[in-house]
Amino acid sequence: MRKREFITRTLWALIVLLIWSAAPARAQVQFGREMGEKTVFVPKGQWITGVSISYSTERADNYTFLIVERLKGHGYTFKVSPMAMYAFANDMAAGGRFSYSRSLVKLDNASLVLGSDLGYDVDHLYSLSHSYGGTALFRNYIALGGSSRFGIIAELQLGMSGGQSKIATGTGQSLSGTYSRTFNCNIGVTPGLAMFLNNYSAIEVNIGVLGFTFSDVKMTTDQIYVANVKRRSANFNINLFSITFGTVFYI
Repeated sequence: MRKREFITRTLWALIVLLIWSAAPARAQVQFGREMGEKTVFVPKGQWITGVSISYSTERADNYTFLIVERLKGHGYTFKVSPMAMYAFANDMAAGGRFSYSRSLVKLDNASLVLGSDLGYDVDHLYSLSHSYGGTALFRNYIALGGSSRFGIIAELQLGMSGGQSKIATGTGQSLSGTYSRTFNCNIGVTPGLAMFLNNYSAIEVNIGVLGFTFSDVKMTTDQIYVANVKRRSANFNINLFSITFGTVFYI
């Protein structure tokens, strides 16, 4: 009887020992599988599209604000920017964005008062400008914390744009005008965040961090005087004025 009890206890001890020795191995295999798995935020073959349109108009009649008095005039601003990208691999997409803007300002009169005996009057000011450009885009997405709803965006931008504008002041013999042509080229890196509202739409927030810009402006005044301005600038810090919000559709 004692011999039988001894064998039973020995078998139970061996079973417990085998279970205890095998548990870490199973846990290690499961942990390795979880570490190896990667959540796909934007799958291959998906189209990413979006468009932003804005229109604003202003009108003032004898308006006074701070140092500006007797302001009278009107104007408008129109902007449109469609975007399309294609995910050629999981969490990687490439495409482009086109932009166009147009603005008009007609100022009948205004007074800039800097003091009791110091001021400046402006009348019959006319300004018309429009610009257009294209930007090549490359994006890399990273799921945030393994979530398929929140993700990090790293976007590389290469853009070129151009535009024309004309400004005229005065009337009759005192009429003077300046015509300008502008060319811009920029390279930038803009990280951001994306949050899916559903399977087809997401809200994106981008902010400029690193960028290089080159601009060339040629101005002709009264068809006689010609001036040329070239500017190069680099940005290697967070630019809070370049934060953009938008809604993007994933098809």
